[in-house]
Amino acid sequence: MRMKLGIAPINWCNDDDPSLGKDISFEQSIREMAEAGFVGTEIGSKYPCDPVLLKAALSQHNLEVPAAWFSTYFTEPERYEETLLRFLEQLSFLRAMGAHYINVCECGHSIQQTSHPVVGEKKPIFTEAQWEALIRGLHRIGRIAHDFDVKIVYHYHAGTGVFTEQEIDFLMQHTSDTLVSLLVDTGHAVVAGIDPVHLITRYANRVKYVHLKDIRKPILATMLAKKWSFMDSVRAGVFTVPGDGDIDFATVIAALNKIRYQGWLLVEAEQDPAKAPPLHYAKKAHQYMSSLLGGLHVA
Repeated sequence: MRMKLGIAPINWCNDDDPSLGKDISFEQSIREMAEAGFVGTEIGSKYPCDPVLLKAALSQHNLEVPAAWFSTYFTEPERYEETLLRFLEQLSFLRAMGAHYINVCECGHSIQQTSHPVVGEKKPIFTEAQWEALIRGLHRIGRIAHDFDVKIVYHYHAGTGVFTEQEIDFLMQHTSDTLVSLLVDTGHAVVAGIDPVHLITRYANRVKYVHLKDIRKPILATMLAKKWSFMDSVRAGVFTVPGDGDIDFATVIAALNKIRYQGWLLVEAEQDPAKAPPLHYAKKAHQYMSSLLGGLHVA
């Protein structure tokens, strides 16, 4: 079995709130990723847009790019064609970087960047027509990606229309397992009240990518009770790196081993770098995950 440990730049600089980590450079981020022992990174807003320049910078630290986030807006008809055009650009860029995955999330009607409670009545609930548009759109980009040996892996996310267990199940049941795979994000699963092990087991043949995000459950309880927004929850520290919170990652790795998962494990923990020094937490996450993986990862 072969698993690779990577880490997302959001641990250093937050793209949803650029004030978090605004003084941390791209160069510092990738240098510290490598120093902590990671071999992969996703794409952040401070990264060079030219794949030649980016590959040259990453190669100095023996880092590769397995995937990047991509927001779709298929449930907003006026943004359908724009979404397709942006997807083609993203696909071209990631192919040039040697990546094989695109982390897709439907952000139509999302409350992720609003002041609304992340879990509450303002959460988008898709209509039948919106579900049909989303599924049709995912199949369309999934077919394009498939023809270029790239997989789209769906990233359920707090504040969006695909977040609860029922919504994830509906999406998986109504999409092609060839064209649409699943990204298991441990942190967002727990926020939704889902055991990530359950998702891994239930969708064993669909799980092609994993985000390792820990949860501080006391802060989660306060977040739900006080009805915080997503970004207020992030700033308060609801998320952290594996080994620093309350998720049992030993059971997560055991579940991945059981389904013979081979692929990337990306540490992704939105925190305020001023409160959680990124290098310290990156090293902590790498040490913890390495102990669980027992040397199976590539370092």
